[in-house]
Amino acid sequence: MKTKIAGTALVLFDVININYRKSIIVLLLIFGSKIMAQTNENKALADNLKWSERTALTILNKYPKAWQIDGTEKPKWDYKMSLVLTAFEKLYQKTNDKKYFNYIKEYADEMIDSSGNIKKYDLKEYNIDYVNPGKLLFNLYYITKDDRYLKVIQQLRTQLETQPRTASGGFWHKQIYPNQMWIDGLYMAEPFYTQYTVTYENAKALDDVAKQFELVQNHLVDKKTGLVFQAWDESKQIGWANPETGTSPTIWGRGIGWYMMALVETLDYYPKTNPHYKVLVGYLNQISKNVLKYKSESGLWYQVTDKTELKDNFLESSSSAMIIYSLAKGADKGYLASNYKKIAQKSFDAFVKEFVKKGENGEVVISNVSSNVGLGGKPFRDGTNEYYIKSKTKDNSSPALAAFLLSATQLNK
Repeated sequence: MKTKIAGTALVLFDVININYRKSIIVLLLIFGSKIMAQTNENKALADNLKWSERTALTILNKYPKAWQIDGTEKPKWDYKMSLVLTAFEKLYQKTNDKKYFNYIKEYADEMIDSSGNIKKYDLKEYNIDYVNPGKLLFNLYYITKDDRYLKVIQQLRTQLETQPRTASGGFWHKQIYPNQMWIDGLYMAEPFYTQYTVTYENAKALDDVAKQFELVQNHLVDKKTGLVFQAWDESKQIGWANPETGTSPTIWGRGIGWYMMALVETLDYYPKTNPHYKVLVGYLNQISKNVLKYKSESGLWYQVTDKTELKDNFLESSSSAMIIYSLAKGADKGYLASNYKKIAQKSFDAFVKEFVKKGENGEVVISNVSSNVGLGGKPFRDGTNEYYIKSKTKDNSSPALAAFLLSATQLNK
């Protein structure tokens, strides 16, 4: 009897012991993974890195999955990710380092299901921002021949085909913003639209692409400064619209950056033989010449770009980097005179001095990034100078990281 009890006790002891050991192993695995993740995030970067590589590694360490960019909590098909990943694509083309390509591909595969549909994408929103990530899929499809990428490219082309338009033919920014063209919408749609129509449609839609830029020139360009307003309501009904012109009140630095990048990246695919090519190059030269009139002595740009003397107005990093990139690329491609490259280089050096610090592990920290600003909605955003100036600034938001990476890659910094 004693032997039986003792045997049972031993069995129970072994079970408890096994469970205890399992618990210890599980705890070690949990803590180990946390330590590894922390180590990965805090991995010190080498001193001899170029700014382009340092910025890319900063992003990779901070956001192991691209959908996490800007602290996003759930996978999202979004222009912020595609802006950053476009910069990664250009860095990959320059370095041939596969980790940059893999970062792009992992995002696409996270967001596109096995049938070739974008997860949680709703065509009926007609959000022009959703078109932008489609740019990433052209090279992915070319390299992998995965039909899912082509299906999504075609879905986004369908969106443009049915996107609501103003009476004069401009794409609405979103379904919820009737009759409104926003300047960032040109960046969101036109490079994709141009690449698609040239690649798959024998360039049949190039007149429509040019029409979008023509509407900007006719309605969003300020006649006094030659710079661009953020938005235009053709109906002139929304509260922020100028009753005579329909434009929003303020010239926002990042809006200028969006427009200049839209031009240089659309021209990447626009055939030189097309009669609109020289017109688009002319638009780029016009805004490039005008934006130089409003840079600081060191070569940077303000949040409210044309009113540098306004109280509490500030030098803003994302707009400065976008403009620097556009000037450098425009010069390299021959759209702009070669002296714009020297201007871009000087402004880049000023950017590093003004905005960039290295964190404790050598990561890039970019200051004075304007938070996302918009117009209309609830509560109503009136788009005044004061509204833009009071927008909170952040460190390392995606527009600044991406634009700095683009400019550093373009300038081989």
